Amino acid sequence: MSHERAGTLAEPGDLIDVAHVVTAYYTGVPDPDDPDQQVAFGTSGHRGTSLRTAFNETHILATTQAICEYRREQGYDGPLFLGRDTHALSEPAWSTALEVLIANDVTVLVDDRDGYTPTPAVSHAILRANKGRTDGPGLADGIVVTPSHNPPADGGFKYNPPHGGPADSDATKVIAARANELVRAGLDGVRRVPFARARAAAAAYDFLGTYVDDLPSVVDLEAIRRAGVRIGADPLGGASVGYWGEIAERHGLDLTVVNPLVDPTWRFMTLDWDGKIRMDCSSPSAMASLVAQKDAYDIATGNDADADRHGIVTPDAGLMNPNHFLAVAIGHLFGGARPDWPDTARIGKTLVSSSMIDRVAAGVGKPLVEVPVGFKWFVPGLLDGSFGFGGEESAGASFLRRDGSTWTTDKDGLLLCLLGAEILATTGETPSQRYAALVAEHGDPAYARVDAPATREQKAALAALSPDAVTATELAGEPITARLTEAPGNGAAIGGLKVTTESAWFAARPSGTEAVYKIYAESFRGPEHLAQVQAEAREVVSAALGGSAG
Repeated sequence: MSHERAGTLAEPGDLIDVAHVVTAYYTGVPDPDDPDQQVAFGTSGHRGTSLRTAFNETHILATTQAICEYRREQGYDGPLFLGRDTHALSEPAWSTALEVLIANDVTVLVDDRDGYTPTPAVSHAILRANKGRTDGPGLADGIVVTPSHNPPADGGFKYNPPHGGPADSDATKVIAARANELVRAGLDGVRRVPFARARAAAAAYDFLGTYVDDLPSVVDLEAIRRAGVRIGADPLGGASVGYWGEIAERHGLDLTVVNPLVDPTWRFMTLDWDGKIRMDCSSPSAMASLVAQKDAYDIATGNDADADRHGIVTPDAGLMNPNHFLAVAIGHLFGGARPDWPDTARIGKTLVSSSMIDRVAAGVGKPLVEVPVGFKWFVPGLLDGSFGFGGEESAGASFLRRDGSTWTTDKDGLLLCLLGAEILATTGETPSQRYAALVAEHGDPAYARVDAPATREQKAALAALSPDAVTATELAGEPITARLTEAPGNGAAIGGLKVTTESAWFAARPSGTEAVYKIYAESFRGPEHLAQVQAEAREVVSAALGGSAG
């Protein structure tokens, strides 16, 4: 149930005390025996807040040293691109990381404007430096200091190896284990130099100009300019704040930066569904201010704090569901908008994304690859061009350049926002109107995600389930067609369970940060059937776990 103030402007009582959050970063000392205070990499790096001793200088010193050792072991001796977003803890952590990197004789490239750096700009920089190489001397990699869309008190730290995308679990397990070892040893083994020396040793890199000037190679900006599409772009106080104005100026677009403000309290945000400030550009509550301005633009867009996610707002529909826009984007790109893409290019989706994508893929005659949750699973395909597009239900996606070569291997929110404008410019219809056409052709799915309580032990059991643990033969009145604990696209463990029928499915996965498991569900038979699927999903999971969950 949504908070009573969801979608309303933040009030003074909702705001963080920035000085308190930053002070806690430097003064908090984590307990190495407390799992909640250890370094732990999820699908997008280590995240936490200094206020609960989960993201402190100790964590960043240890994690950066572990990354330095990891890259030496792997033979990565090229430059490391270091970026940060606008969270209060990002600059302190960025500074800490720089001190350790320079002490370890790493060549570090930082923004030449001393500004904020979106995640896709770091991925773009890594790939450009490596020029298609994945081995050999001089390989570059990167770190982005960001907790993505998380609340203002949070910090985040993620590593991107030379392939330019999020590090896989093979890398993050090694890094996290070594970091926790260093924490336990009182940071014995961590090398560090004073910040002034580290900053002076860092080299400058034009993240913004290199990325923005290269955009015509991946999206049809000329068509957008020629059609005169009026775009309203809201950075939501994040790292894309300096990019949108430059995109407008350098490419002659009719684009207004709706909110150019940066404030680590995010006092200009409307509260998310649970009453928290969260820069989630896929949330109607968090995007309420931009949605209220939908009639002022032909299309309006939002990004989260590191700009790896996208939100699309149209005058006729307001904020689009991320699944809906992914389906439209795939239909556009593979339906004739990219004639120079290889015929073998496939479509990648996470297994909790809408089955509308499956139907669109079948309609354009392209193979679909379903992978576990996490953008890292798309990296190999985007890197070698075998994936034309990779997207996930949480509004993250990227795709190939217009000539079929690699653009980014991490999520690119700016790119997907511009694609929305390209769709309008080249078809004369908004993305939401295009989705309505897909519904008319394929049906109208009802999709939702709900949470159910679960203990740490229950979450571990759910992540380790076997398909044989599901004894049910029907789901919401339909025969079960598949019981999955591995993704059909690559055979990787999904860390949970997915059950499908002819017209519906659900997936259950443990939360990495809360005492709940997440139930994603969809039905092409309407909201009432969806509710039945959700209710029976709880029963199926509870039975599979021995009747102890839900």
